[in-house]
Amino acid sequence: MLAAIGHALMMSFAMTWEILWALILGFGLSAIIQAVVSKEEMSRLLPDDSARTVAVACGLGAASSSCSYAAVALARSMFRKGANFTAAMAFQFASTNLVVELGILLALLMGWQFTLAEFTGGPLMIAIMVLLFKAFLTPRIVEAARQQADKGIQGRMEGHAAMDMSIHEGTIWQRMFSRQGRTAISHFFVMDWVMIWIDLGGGLLIAGALAAWVPQRFWQAFFLQGHPILSKLWGPLVGPIVAIVSFVCSIGNVPLAAVLWNGGISFGGVIAFIFADLIVLPILDIYRKYYGLKISVFLLAIFYLAMAAAALAVEFVFEILHLIPQERKAQIVEGTIRWNYTTILNIVFLALALVSVIRFFRTGGPAMMRMMNRSGHHE
Repeated sequence: MLAAIGHALMMSFAMTWEILWALILGFGLSAIIQAVVSKEEMSRLLPDDSARTVAVACGLGAASSSCSYAAVALARSMFRKGANFTAAMAFQFASTNLVVELGILLALLMGWQFTLAEFTGGPLMIAIMVLLFKAFLTPRIVEAARQQADKGIQGRMEGHAAMDMSIHEGTIWQRMFSRQGRTAISHFFVMDWVMIWIDLGGGLLIAGALAAWVPQRFWQAFFLQGHPILSKLWGPLVGPIVAIVSFVCSIGNVPLAAVLWNGGISFGGVIAFIFADLIVLPILDIYRKYYGLKISVFLLAIFYLAMAAAALAVEFVFEILHLIPQERKAQIVEGTIRWNYTTILNIVFLALALVSVIRFFRTGGPAMMRMMNRSGHHE
């Protein structure tokens, strides 16, 4: 048993080493965007569920943090301040499925085809969700959601959702390289890591355990790999269900997606699994607190249908265009840590991360984090 646990831990460490530089790069870019894009005006920019407003919501979401919990908390905050409910949901979908760090990680571990599928299927999923809301979301449901949301029941990452250190004066380059800009970037960078480390670490540990302990034949049977047509239909349906019970959300599910792809899940099943970070069990419980039990069940049904339908469409479109990889060789681990480009990039980006961490500590970051965690608000 100790040998098996050691094997799983080594697999998890090897995965972490393989993707470390990409994570630092992704979170760094996300921090820069958050430092120059204000949250103050977000609610005002989302007054309705028109195509233009939904597109704005997607852009704002893509410029936000990739943490699922922070996205859900911020969407509730925007809704309470007057944003349209559909637009707020589009925002939270975009903030976990259209962010740059997710695309980098997918390209590194699984290939550029998966990154393209994610950024093609994400807007399609949001469009399907909007259409389903137009068909089934009634004013009565929205009002019930607003009444529950106005109770202000705490979920997770409330403080991060309220935090806004963005710089408003000067050009984008001036904001980035100013003293205040560098400080804001360092704070967003460190706080994003603090938010995501549990989910990311959990995803890596689960992926390592599954890669080490579960035989390939189990996955091949479970995903119906021997039935080409059925597997294409089954993957998008079962992918979100696997995500729900895995408890891993945000970019933490990418290593697990690589394990599932190597195990035999369909291309569309991988995309559906990645989409489903907003319906994992802990987040469903937050929906219950934010909007009530009935509406959380309503959101689960709508989100699941949108995810499965978009992933199935991606599966068939990419197959027609011959964009689905023919080999299942997602980069899960290197056999050993070697002196190669991965090691060099990890050293370079760890040094850059250290600069941000030092600035975070020197500019009152820990005190701000304590206040943020205590009150859920940032002044």
